[in-house]
Amino acid sequence: MAKLILGIDEAGRGAVIGPLVIAGALIEDSKALELVKLGVKDSKKLTPKQRADLYHRIRSKIKSHRIVKISPEEIDTNKRADGNLNALELSHMAKIINELKPDVVYLDSIEANTLSVVAKLTPQLKVDCKIIAECGADDTYPIVSAASILAKVDRDDDVASLKHLYGDIGSGYPSDPRTQTFLSNWLNDHNSFPKIVRTTWETASNLVGKAKQKQLGDYVNEI
Repeated sequence: MAKLILGIDEAGRGAVIGPLVIAGALIEDSKALELVKLGVKDSKKLTPKQRADLYHRIRSKIKSHRIVKISPEEIDTNKRADGNLNALELSHMAKIINELKPDVVYLDSIEANTLSVVAKLTPQLKVDCKIIAECGADDTYPIVSAASILAKVDRDDDVASLKHLYGDIGSGYPSDPRTQTFLSNWLNDHNSFPKIVRTTWETASNLVGKAKQKQLGDYVNEI
């Protein structure tokens, strides 16, 4: 009987705008080489066009998949409750594993201490499976590369939809000048951020702090 292997990866972890997307891709181990033939690799090493093309080809080859989107609101609520983003991610990864019921799981580790990741994830599982967590697994295991592509394409699609609604938000990452400009302009115009922003992120909270300081300064100058 063929073993089922599951690859898990995410996209948008460090973004200040948009969801954190976690993808799980399930395939029979005897068919894993078909992913290699497709040319799957770490999504960051592919162009948007290559990812989009591989997205549909991957889905036609794998047995099943799951996409989980953690909204900015859920991320903010978790952080305000002194929650840990790693723990939040692992809880969603556990749900994917429990739903797809693999024999072996390969995941791109969200912590440098991979043994710690396995130790935290295992108690949440309802299925008996082997967990292999490695840093850079999306560049080592084709099934994790496949998951990374699914996650990245889904997040990119979400960001594209947000641009239609909100204008040029850039990539949604703090290092993107267009994202910084969007956040600053929106805050100036509306005095608060839209629901697509992770307001507890340092990038957003710093802007709010500066805006309050400016308002206080303006008020003092008027006295």
